Amino acid sequence: MSLKDQITEDMKNAMRAKDSARLGTIRLLTAAMKQKEVDERVVLDDTMVIAIVDKLIKQRKDSIEAFTKADRMDLADKESAEMKVLQAYLPARLSADEVAAEVKAIVAELGATGPGDMGKVMGAVKTRLAGKADMGQVSAAVKAALAS
Repeated sequence: MSLKDQITEDMKNAMRAKDSARLGTIRLLTAAMKQKEVDERVVLDDTMVIAIVDKLIKQRKDSIEAFTKADRMDLADKESAEMKVLQAYLPARLSADEVAAEVKAIVAELGATGPGDMGKVMGAVKTRLAGKADMGQVSAAVKAALAS
């Protein structure tokens, strides 16, 4: 079953269970997926869906940070709950050590030598680790690998 089909099934189950918080979050996700399909005239595959989920999670993290600074814990808690629902659709994340090992392998494959090769390495890393790792963590690992 594709990730898109799984999300649709989860939406139906949330409707049946009358779980309005979960249903609202899944509807936001399906709306973002449909928007991407319409805008780019494509049929989403699992990789594209994971990219959308990643983007929505990043938005939630930014919102939580802003709401916490503004002392609006009610809104921060709501965003946190939405983020937990969205994280269920991501594949298992790689640990920091696994990310560093993958980055070192890619750097060796490309023959990258210094910080000037950062763009080339990040392009290769993004395609290989999309959805499997936090890109902020990946960027730090690439900088560390190219600095040494």
